[in-house]
Amino acid sequence: MTVSDAVASRRSVRAFLPTPVDEAVLRRVLETALRTPSGGNLQPWRLRVVSGEALERLKAAVVQRAIERPEGESADYPIYPSPLASPWRDRRYRAGEDLYAALKIPREDKPARRSQFLNNYRAFGAPVVIFFHIQRSHGAPQWSDVGMLMQTLMLLLREAGLDTCPQEAWAPYAATVDAHLGADSEEMLFAGLAVGFRDPDAAVNRFHVARAPIDEIVSFHD
Repeated sequence: MTVSDAVASRRSVRAFLPTPVDEAVLRRVLETALRTPSGGNLQPWRLRVVSGEALERLKAAVVQRAIERPEGESADYPIYPSPLASPWRDRRYRAGEDLYAALKIPREDKPARRSQFLNNYRAFGAPVVIFFHIQRSHGAPQWSDVGMLMQTLMLLLREAGLDTCPQEAWAPYAATVDAHLGADSEEMLFAGLAVGFRDPDAAVNRFHVARAPIDEIVSFHD
């Protein structure tokens, strides 16, 4: 698989098969991904790979907290700007509508939409979740380094035949996640990455995810 193939075939998978992920494959991919560049070679990331019974306990706890506190436990960082202006608001809205259309969940069916949202905290059935932490004292450049690591890891996992879903949805429940993982108080949870094999028959894994045209995003100066 070329890098272009991995980029083109990667998508945020929201329905995984229960097929286990070989830990040796994960370790090999992670070792390669850790060659991701970072400013000053700080390597400002801390990763925690969770699976098996530990993941089942964590998922159950976060689902329960999400039911009890749908607004979240805390807000270490805002996932989106407020207010979110156009065109970014429009892109987010379209992505959400396309997802629920694929699931055949109408806008007025609030319980079904809430149930689907809670699937975030079940990792959409993925057998592995990798959690990414960063030091609270670190700034925007280090956050961008962590983003580069996540993207590198997602493409390498795709090359290995695996699929992923990057999930900032875990961040509002960082207190519960960190309690289960024993994270240091100086660390901030950035996101989780669900890892596994996509369910090829699930409609939620087949709908088209729109991208803005190149001329809307890129300008060339010469």
